[in-house]
Amino acid sequence: MIGTLIGIIILLIIVGVVWWAIQQLLPLIPLPEPFRQIIYVLMIVILVLIVLFVILQLLSTVVVLPPWLHSRI
Repeated sequence: MIGTLIGIIILLIIVGVVWWAIQQLLPLIPLPEPFRQIIYVLMIVILVLIVLFVILQLLSTVVVLPPWLHSRI
């Protein structure tokens, strides 16, 4: 449980720094507006997938499976 939380915190810090860096550097790259919008949408999709991964990690540490399900896994 503690290892999962530490891993999630480190993951979120790294993702936050990368997100900030891309936000700062994207306006400096000479791209036409449609490509800039596509990159921004892809960034949002990747961020949502990372957040879903974090939520699934937290749920897997909190949810207790019934005993009859443990024998089948």
